[in-house]
Amino acid sequence: MGDREQRLSQEEMQNYTDILRSEMIPAMGCTEPIAIAYCAAIARKVLDEEPEHLTIRCSGNMIKNVKGVKVPNAGGQKGIEVAATLGVVGGNPDLTLEVIENVTDADREKTRELVQSGFCNYEYVENVPNLYIEALIRGQHHSAEVIIQNTHTNISFVKRDDKILIKDGQTQDSTAGSVTSGDRSRMSLKGLLQYADQVELTDVQDVLDREIRMNAAISQEGLDHAWGAGIGKTILEVWGDDVKELACAAAAAGSDARMSGCSMPVVINSGSGNQGITVTMPVLVFAEKLHVSANVRYRALIISNLVSVYIKHYIGALSAFCGAVSASCGAGAAITYMSGGDYAHIGRTITNTLANVGGIVCDGAKPSCAAKIVASVHAAILAHYMSMNDKGFQAGEGLVEEDVEETIKNVGYIGKVGMKSTDKEILNVMTDAVDVNTCI
Repeated sequence: MGDREQRLSQEEMQNYTDILRSEMIPAMGCTEPIAIAYCAAIARKVLDEEPEHLTIRCSGNMIKNVKGVKVPNAGGQKGIEVAATLGVVGGNPDLTLEVIENVTDADREKTRELVQSGFCNYEYVENVPNLYIEALIRGQHHSAEVIIQNTHTNISFVKRDDKILIKDGQTQDSTAGSVTSGDRSRMSLKGLLQYADQVELTDVQDVLDREIRMNAAISQEGLDHAWGAGIGKTILEVWGDDVKELACAAAAAGSDARMSGCSMPVVINSGSGNQGITVTMPVLVFAEKLHVSANVRYRALIISNLVSVYIKHYIGALSAFCGAVSASCGAGAAITYMSGGDYAHIGRTITNTLANVGGIVCDGAKPSCAAKIVASVHAAILAHYMSMNDKGFQAGEGLVEEDVEETIKNVGYIGKVGMKSTDKEILNVMTDAVDVNTCI
């Protein structure tokens, strides 16, 4: 084990535990429309009277990730206005990212009527964090404003009439209780591997069990029924049940269901249900194939989750860089761990994956996300087998550095800074704000 046998301090161990617990929370459907519903539900609660109008102001990335995906529990309805209005009509903000879990048929019908009547409108706001939602609601006598930014549950500002209730607030997350979010700037690949080896599983087993239960359930739903484009089902029908294809199919099927309005909850990673499914299902499939113990499987899931969070920390919450890539790096690292790989092997798996599919762009949440997950997981599995055979891409080849930590930072820089203009142009194309024919 080498360096991984060195003991982390209690403070370092607690930091990784806090990160896991703050990241691995349940959410219904795509987290962007759910976050909008959550923000609107809080605004309705603060208003405390019958609302007459609602305005949602949000970042381009929020618009991009809500435009093409069905809102769960909305009866097939799509869009920002639907998510926000359903949050106001039937949402329970105490349920956080499961805010619209208990809406009724009457709530759905009222939402449809209110959206058609113009009750809600949305605006694109610039020069704000990539993840930004502002809900402005008014009734006959009062008004309220709520802002969520940076993470899907971080309520940074609340105002009723002229009275400010929260300013520069921290995460208000009822599912996480009083747990702090942890300091991601202190993460490293070596450190998170040490943590995975050393942590008492009883400290995190409850969140890991919840992840296994929820994410496996929605994956099976996607395999059993017709959701989205049926990517998971297609893989099994065309390519069979080899472990590599099973891993890809299991991850894709969960996304098939989730992107098409399935109301089953998932445990998210880096604020994303698709990423949560991707860090989970390939690991479970390979764990069964490799006949590893429950202990090893739990520790592999810890690695998968933390590697994804670590890479995404450099990229940012929402960007033009597809999150399936960072999540697949986590899954690949975990598969290598379960196969007996050491730090060098795991680092090489991550490098091989990033060197292969680091250019997949995010053009919003929608059914084709399942196919991007397949491409990314397949690349991670290839990267794993390459690594275990001491094969890999070398320093100086593109963004690859000698040190995997530096490679991760390079890719993060490209995703966060280099692709910033790409992100804006993707939104322009998606919203018909530019005539691409004039650019050809």
